[in-house]
Amino acid sequence: MRVMNIAAAMVLLGSLAACGDGSSSADGGAVTLRMTTWSANEAHVKLFTDIAAAYHGAHPNVTVTFDALPVENYTTAVTTQIAGGNTPDLAWILESAAPDFVSSGALVPLDDAVENPSEIAPTTTALWKQDGKLLAYPFSTSPFGVFVNTDLVPDLPTGDDWTWDAAIGAAKKAAVSSGKQGLVPRDFDYKDWTNLAPIFDAWGAQAWSADGKTCGFDKQPMVDAMTFIHQAIFDDKAIPGPGVAADFFAGDAAMTITQISRASLLEDAPFDWTLVRLPSGPRGTYAVFGQAGIGVLKKGEHVDEAKDFLRFFTNDANSAKLAAYFPPPRTPQLTPETLAESNPLLKPENLKDVVIDGISSGVVKPSHRNSAEIVQAVRSALDPMWKPGADVPAVLTGVCTAIQPLLTK
Repeated sequence: MRVMNIAAAMVLLGSLAACGDGSSSADGGAVTLRMTTWSANEAHVKLFTDIAAAYHGAHPNVTVTFDALPVENYTTAVTTQIAGGNTPDLAWILESAAPDFVSSGALVPLDDAVENPSEIAPTTTALWKQDGKLLAYPFSTSPFGVFVNTDLVPDLPTGDDWTWDAAIGAAKKAAVSSGKQGLVPRDFDYKDWTNLAPIFDAWGAQAWSADGKTCGFDKQPMVDAMTFIHQAIFDDKAIPGPGVAADFFAGDAAMTITQISRASLLEDAPFDWTLVRLPSGPRGTYAVFGQAGIGVLKKGEHVDEAKDFLRFFTNDANSAKLAAYFPPPRTPQLTPETLAESNPLLKPENLKDVVIDGISSGVVKPSHRNSAEIVQAVRSALDPMWKPGADVPAVLTGVCTAIQPLLTK
């Protein structure tokens, strides 16, 4: 039912957008802007509110509030708010929902609301543009890397030896010797399969074709990648199996795949650790990143003020502050030295390998129009694979059977 509500809300979103823009407070009266986010992380909230307070200091009539919604149903909650007439002024948009929001007509073009647009790396804006217009600012382009507990993996392979075979071998060895878990794909938990993209892309596997019309799960690269993942879980015991909880940041696992925004969880870690790029695979060295954009909703009550706050929130100075958790799209800030200033827990060389090189060469996690319905269909069709002895090719054929009609809808 939730998936159908999202689809219906996106249709309504487009029809509402056609009714005209929201109003602005031209007389300088009091304005309260509301921006939805998915993060209730204490450090993130403090940073956002500090930026908002600085903006309020320069614009006393404008107050900015942040509405943190659970990530598990974030897009559902936002689209429900919009469909119910409780439209936020600004919204944090996940990459999986970008095609729906960008194509819906619900977002205000932002080309005149971004400071120094020539600084923005073109690779970061592809998902957020339509007809040449920027419809959301990609304030976070965050490649995936591997955090490693070097107390549990003291002999971490490096250079050309850092491959997926080596990574799983090291994770298995650490799990056996420590009694803890090996490699945790963060936020996967046998639910959000898109968080396996940092693994399966090593084989050149893609969920669907570049034009989004053809399923890729039954293609050989995905069959090979998912076979590798299945063996790592059930044969090697290198990845925690279904129902097994393991928090790398609490010391429960040897490695985890995630983004640098989680580094703050390691500030007081009782173990030594490092951050390294994704291991190379059959396609060689590669990178995968997640993105988040900020959009201004046409049906928000204060469009002009929202655009002005967006300009301030994403200007050079605040972009540098946000870089502590959300790698910026601005090329002058994508240097090891600059990122290290905002990320003191991480070494410049690690930031270069994972973040800078990842942004320049990586691909974004899977996204598609009507993504909520498609993602749920994939999740359900993959369920038979998460058990010993599963027929991986047959399961993946079943995924394509389930989603091919949705891809061309």
